[in-house]
Amino acid sequence: MFRVGRRDPDPNDRTTGPASPRHRAAMLLSSLVGYQRSSGVPDLIAAITLLVIAVPEQLATSRLAGMPPITGFYAFIAGSVLFALLGSNPQMSVGADSTIAPLFAVGIAHLAPADSSNYIALIGLLAVSVGVIVMLVGLLRFGWIAEFLSAPIITGFMAGVAIIIVVHQLADLFGIPSVSGSNIHRVVTVIRHLSDANGWTLGIGVVVFAIVVAAQRISSKLPGALVGLVGSTVLVSALALKSHGVAVLGAVAHGAPRFGLHGLSWSAFGSVLPIAAVVALVVVSQTAATSRAFADGGHYDVDVGRDFIGVGAGSVMAGVVGAFPVNASPARTAAVASAGGKSQAVSLAAAVGLVVLIPEAGLLKDVPLATLSAVLIYIATRIFHGRDLVAIAKFDLLEFGLALTTLLIVALVGVEQGIGVAVALAVVDRTRLNARPRLRRMGKLAGTTSWVPVETDADAQENPEVLVLLFATSIWYANAVHFHEELRQALANVKPAPHLLVLDAAGMNDVDFTGVRILREVLCELEAQKIAFAMARVGNHVRASLSRGGLDDKISDAHIYPSADAAVSAFGARQAT
Repeated sequence: MFRVGRRDPDPNDRTTGPASPRHRAAMLLSSLVGYQRSSGVPDLIAAITLLVIAVPEQLATSRLAGMPPITGFYAFIAGSVLFALLGSNPQMSVGADSTIAPLFAVGIAHLAPADSSNYIALIGLLAVSVGVIVMLVGLLRFGWIAEFLSAPIITGFMAGVAIIIVVHQLADLFGIPSVSGSNIHRVVTVIRHLSDANGWTLGIGVVVFAIVVAAQRISSKLPGALVGLVGSTVLVSALALKSHGVAVLGAVAHGAPRFGLHGLSWSAFGSVLPIAAVVALVVVSQTAATSRAFADGGHYDVDVGRDFIGVGAGSVMAGVVGAFPVNASPARTAAVASAGGKSQAVSLAAAVGLVVLIPEAGLLKDVPLATLSAVLIYIATRIFHGRDLVAIAKFDLLEFGLALTTLLIVALVGVEQGIGVAVALAVVDRTRLNARPRLRRMGKLAGTTSWVPVETDADAQENPEVLVLLFATSIWYANAVHFHEELRQALANVKPAPHLLVLDAAGMNDVDFTGVRILREVLCELEAQKIAFAMARVGNHVRASLSRGGLDDKISDAHIYPSADAAVSAFGARQAT
């Protein structure tokens, strides 16, 4: 969901796909450059599809964020317009997103009571902070930061977020008083009050959930959420279900947005910055994955750096108008693509449509809270990838442990802590693997000059007088001692001792100071055992490192060969003379 590979034009810049001429021609509204009239009807149909999906989704997400319902619409309008203006992907939809909403809602709830004016002010400051960070990632080409979130971590993270979403909706789904506190406390409280559940409320939630699931299974174009929202609202009004205890959305403020940030201070900024950093990391990951995935599927080029700028600007504008951070939406983008949308005219038209609908937002007062809970619970099921967790467990238990650790910490402790611990564990695990690379014995394929690892090719034949070893990674302080031990063990396993040891340096990009010191010890030990030494396929950088380390006297040009076969042949020629 988060990351999809794509070839980059600049090997040092992993955030940008190759830009087409029309993208290079205009920074603003680039997807509308050279707009074809024939695209008008498909884009209009896609805009209507997007609007039908966005109305219930943005409404539900605003509740998940702990914000006034109307702010979800403001977030969608801000994200859509700013991305259309600055982004590069012609199909991507930007707006309120259920992936990040629980992240910042839980974090900000620790700083201010939900629904309070201070909470809303901090959310606005958070949105601007997230937007600025994401824009800087785009401007400075720092998209590689998102690569620290591996697939198992992302899967565990999303599963943890899904659990948070479900737990936070249980009270509204069962029609019992709202619950606060930790997720465990929420679940325990709901279980204790199940006898107080409102049958009408639970029934509405279950039916709406079933409608959404059925609509999606029939066709992703069917607006199941909208049907459920309209149907349940009409039902509540017609049967006066509020008198039966069915909780509803209530009066929805639908005036013009209030511009500006409120409660600004250095302490407020400092308190939201850590949360903003976590949210921005998720936004960057999801934006990059969404943009590249649909560009690959649609066979067009994107500039992901510009997409970061567009999404970040959308968050800044959302914060300024009193809403919350926005994100790229894979689901809504898929709806645009499947409906035939070809440009950002789709998002602009949907935003205009929502602006027209905002004055009529008062009609939403009878929307049951259980309806919004059902929509959000369905979204949670879409981001809980159980099959991926099973696949990870089958592939590697350690990586499954990373995913499970992320899931549990996110769900039980906190999002920031979950991401932090998981990334730290992943980096430690990867460092562990890099510090324990294997030293492979090589053999020659008969009738060729190729030498391959003997463990991978039964036809590889070793020379009894020569030991050829491949160390296909750099020698640095974390693996230098391991390299030394592996080499000693390889020599000990050869009886009688070889006359020549060839170290194949293919894949060895660097040798640091510790590595040079270890190589010097190796050379001294080989000299004491009267074993000649040679290296093959040594890169210029490694050669320079050896020279700086003072090994010119022991590893001169005469000891370096273009291939292992050349080194062995040269040794054989010397022996013959």
